[in-house]
Amino acid sequence: MRGVLYRLGCVGMLAAVAAWGWAQGFPHEVKVETGRLAGAAQDGVVSFKGIPFAAPPVGALRWRAPQAAAAWTGVRAATEYAADCMQQPFPSDAAPLGTKPAEDCLYMNVWRPEAQATGKLPVMVWIYGGGFVNGGSSPAVYDGSQFAKKGVVFVSFNYRLGRFGFFAHPSLTKVDADGMLGNYGFMDQIAALQWVKRNIEAFGGDPANVTIFGESAGGFSVHMLLNAPMAEGLFAKAIVESGGGRTNLGGPRFVSVQLPGGPAPAETCGLAFAKSVGIEGTDAAALEALRKLPAETVRGDLNMATMNTPLYCGPMLDGKILLADPQTSYLAGAGARVPVMVGANSADIGFMMGNSIDALFAPFGIYRNQAEAAYDVTAASDVKTVRAELAEDRFMVEPARFVARVLASRGQPVYEYRFSYVAESMRKEWPGAPHATEIPFVFDTVQARYGKDLAAADESTARAALNYWANFAKTGNPGGSGDAAWPAYSAASDELMNFTEAGPKAMADPWKSRLDVTAEAVSSMGASGR
Repeated sequence: MRGVLYRLGCVGMLAAVAAWGWAQGFPHEVKVETGRLAGAAQDGVVSFKGIPFAAPPVGALRWRAPQAAAAWTGVRAATEYAADCMQQPFPSDAAPLGTKPAEDCLYMNVWRPEAQATGKLPVMVWIYGGGFVNGGSSPAVYDGSQFAKKGVVFVSFNYRLGRFGFFAHPSLTKVDADGMLGNYGFMDQIAALQWVKRNIEAFGGDPANVTIFGESAGGFSVHMLLNAPMAEGLFAKAIVESGGGRTNLGGPRFVSVQLPGGPAPAETCGLAFAKSVGIEGTDAAALEALRKLPAETVRGDLNMATMNTPLYCGPMLDGKILLADPQTSYLAGAGARVPVMVGANSADIGFMMGNSIDALFAPFGIYRNQAEAAYDVTAASDVKTVRAELAEDRFMVEPARFVARVLASRGQPVYEYRFSYVAESMRKEWPGAPHATEIPFVFDTVQARYGKDLAAADESTARAALNYWANFAKTGNPGGSGDAAWPAYSAASDELMNFTEAGPKAMADPWKSRLDVTAEAVSSMGASGR
């Protein structure tokens, strides 16, 4: 990665030092490339939090690729989360932050079993969601302890968000037109995985057996990493939770170029933001002024409720990391040929215009009658309910099946899921499992999410989900001893694992007719949302 400096460490030596520490009775201390860390043990798990994997991206390093973290002397306490990345918290976020956000935020966390393993352990690396404007590694529902208890070394990290993570401006392009531009948050993700590759053996992890997984924006990030040349060799398996997988609405957005009929380039958003804070011009003076802006000014009021603004564009096709949308990449045969788990929730997120049945089904064109039959539309159908079903299928559910079909067709092991389980306390309020509600079950952190309302069935589903995800990390197959078999996906059988209120059940997709007609309509229109 041009412009990115990384301090090389001797992985074998670090692993030997870590093993020596365990043998001497000091299992809470490890040596990474920049210095020694002291973690904290609890209930059979040792955690190391707030580990710098890159230099603070502040001052002259704002809107630059991540640089090498500084070394330290002595032993650094790694018992508390560092700051999550700068953002305006979203009040109704299902995963509220546990720290105060700051621009200095490029830190990671590691959980591992306290007992020394006989061999290298599988590694899981979590990428949080939040629309690329919210999110962090500190929420209680993202605690990696339960994965560590399953014999997994678990890693989470922060990446830059909002205008800190995704920003283009002509003054930046002039400085390094052929360099790394725009997607600084994605650069952070790759830098974190490179750090894992170099250092995870010191924690007992296997750098050759890394599984990346993420939800929503984190799931889209997994698609990006599967297709990014710079991420090649950094992971062995991938899990996409509600990450879309089709073409983005509006067409491709580039850093500086606008295609006919496509969205304005990302630099247009950057210029509009600069003008809104009184900065004109595209020269070095303008860039200096932008980098001197207080972090709160760069952040503004941007979050998941306010992100639809001409002052922010989000991820862009940069020609180095994000080369195309997932649909284009996969259909062209691109993407790492690794085992993949992919799925969505039964009441996932989606956006659809239309206040009548006629308006909702008009976009299906020649497939309209087929679509109305698939969705059981009658004169008594509730418009709001039908709109939600159409939107969820178009944005998350059908794209997950699309990805499963394309990847399976070229011989990759693929496992599809649908998360339909609703916590007992929410069954009167939720018609299905909303976006992101699978996370505390996958992490088995349902106690942190539901507290006194937690039911025995919730705990049972969490244990099952955790087992499947951990099994996949260990072997590339989510099925394991004592678990219901999870068949590999094929278009012929169209089978998935459905996490129902009666337990996980492998079955032919019950929404096949809905998804078939959605896929037909998407193909005829040439675009779909994520």
